[in-house]
Amino acid sequence: MSLNYIKNFYEGCVKPPTVIGQFHTLFFGSIRMFFLGVLGFAVYGNEALHFSCDPDRREINLFCYNQFRPITPQVFWALQLVIVLVPGATFHLYAAFKSISQECILQKPIYTVVYIVSVLVRISLEVISFWLQIHLFGFQVTPLYLCDAGSLGGKFTIIKCMVPDHFEKTIFLIAMYTFTVITMVLCVAEVFEIIFRRLCFLIKQ
Repeated sequence: MSLNYIKNFYEGCVKPPTVIGQFHTLFFGSIRMFFLGVLGFAVYGNEALHFSCDPDRREINLFCYNQFRPITPQVFWALQLVIVLVPGATFHLYAAFKSISQECILQKPIYTVVYIVSVLVRISLEVISFWLQIHLFGFQVTPLYLCDAGSLGGKFTIIKCMVPDHFEKTIFLIAMYTFTVITMVLCVAEVFEIIFRRLCFLIKQ
């Protein structure tokens, strides 16, 4: 009994019912998370320490860095990964709990519709994340940031700050945009695969 439950949980939670869905899980869960966890830390890990302004004082550096980075890219992308995983994870947990097989997802209309809805929600979350990423980070990291320090009450209102490793950050930023686009394309392709396989099942009946 318990072994069957574990088997169903594994199949429901780990293996999506479509080939493209399985590839998406591999791409999303392995490559994208590895890229963010390993390379993201290497590129952005010490950014706050190396962010310097003129005049180079700790309080000014911290103030301008917080203005430059309202949210750090690592935190944003980690939240994006978690939030985008929620719809699919919720469906697969439900499928494991109810012992719903992969065949049932594609054969029973109610399960097919719910699964497609979870994929569409995933696409919507990716689109929202893509828009927020553009709004927060843009497409290029410039080497010089002009900080509005008027609220500090000093004699300087606009302070020049140097952004460390700006070229590496630009490359990494483009890579994360690319990953988001790839996952959205995979999600759209998965919807078409589900519809195609559903039609094939109906024709065979």
